[in-house]
Amino acid sequence: MNWRKYITVDPQVCHGKPCVAGTRVMVSVILDNLAAGQSVDEILASYPMVTADAVRATLAYAADLARERLVPLSA
Repeated sequence: MNWRKYITVDPQVCHGKPCVAGTRVMVSVILDNLAAGQSVDEILASYPMVTADAVRATLAYAADLARERLVPLSA
């Protein structure tokens, strides 16, 4: 999936945080909801301006970030 079609960063929107294109729904909000166990359908009901493809794009975006960044973990 090409997440770049669905995720935008604009300094004028949400302080430049990554958002679902055409919305003010931050990628982190979608990811937090998924991590909390919400289903895609529940997220779509809460954020009707977001599509299922956009939710999948947030996961693809997060996967790309995980490949590029290391977060130090304690043993």
